[in-house]
Amino acid sequence: MVEASGEDNRVRVTGAEARRVKREVLGVPDRIKHQRRVAVPMQRRAPETGNRRRVYRYRCYPSPSQAEQLIKTFGACRWTYNEGLALRDKAWREHRVSIGFAESCRALTGCRNAEGTRWLQEVSSTVLQQALRHLDAAFGRFFNGTTKHPRRKKKSRSHDSATYVRTGFRWVEDPEQPGTGLIALAKQSGPLRIRWSRPLPAGTRPVKLTVSRDRAGRFFVSVLVEERIDPLPPVFLLGSGTPKAVGLDLGLAALVTLDDGEKVDHPRLLKKYGARLADLQRNLHRKERGSRNREKARQEIARLYALIGDVRRDALDQLTTRLVRENQVRVVRPDAGHSGPLLSFDTALFSVRGGGPEA
Repeated sequence: MVEASGEDNRVRVTGAEARRVKREVLGVPDRIKHQRRVAVPMQRRAPETGNRRRVYRYRCYPSPSQAEQLIKTFGACRWTYNEGLALRDKAWREHRVSIGFAESCRALTGCRNAEGTRWLQEVSSTVLQQALRHLDAAFGRFFNGTTKHPRRKKKSRSHDSATYVRTGFRWVEDPEQPGTGLIALAKQSGPLRIRWSRPLPAGTRPVKLTVSRDRAGRFFVSVLVEERIDPLPPVFLLGSGTPKAVGLDLGLAALVTLDDGEKVDHPRLLKKYGARLADLQRNLHRKERGSRNREKARQEIARLYALIGDVRRDALDQLTTRLVRENQVRVVRPDAGHSGPLLSFDTALFSVRGGGPEA
């Protein structure tokens, strides 16, 4: 069966012919389990009434064996994403057949059992399925017209990360220190060593985990939990019931100027670390490409950039938290001539939870 699809009148193959192409040409096996059941799209589980989802991010220090397994997991997720993207593009470009998440998962099962890609069995299948789910979400945004067509992930460009659902990790809360505990990932013998900078909500079980690694080689674990977030108390002017308001003028000479004349300067971190960064860059270009010394120099530059990014984010977090907690209404007047870099700060300003209405 064929039907017209899209504004360019492309012909889409459906029905028995599409199943034959998927099975015989693309190598996607048919559904074996529950063949008599009608496929039902998976529904997202909504949080309980009054609860919201929040992400807590922690620094983790895996052992050498755990780090090796995580690096292998990152590579397998990237490979699975790229292969799923190539399969879907080939199916539509050459055969006008649509491949969804379910067919991609069945193709992944065949890859895990194939002779040349049996190394995928060393990685948890749930993590690889989450990579395909991220690909399916990217195609959904593309079909809605909000983003461009998904691109292949490159080792030098992509962010190393792996998402574990509840069946992919084990969580044991410490009874002596509620909100902290042990997190053991699938395919790993022991729990991760996590620096609990702040506890999770006591008695809650993580919904999802995302383990990531930045360019400086640091590992982080982001824990998604459901909790009840109470709003901040309202702030009024002293001796009256008028909500306290603040006017913000975003500019280039100063990061932000308040209506009372207070100016918050830019961190000027590149100016502070510019000389050191230039020395490291010159040292990098003196190294031979592909050598271990060049990799060491690259990691040193990455650590410096990570330090600059951490200081900048900390300064923005402290400023936005102070403005939200001390004021009920915030009025922002961005500079029209420089809306690009200022809108990012505007977004960071209102991403802080609590406070009151903004004008």
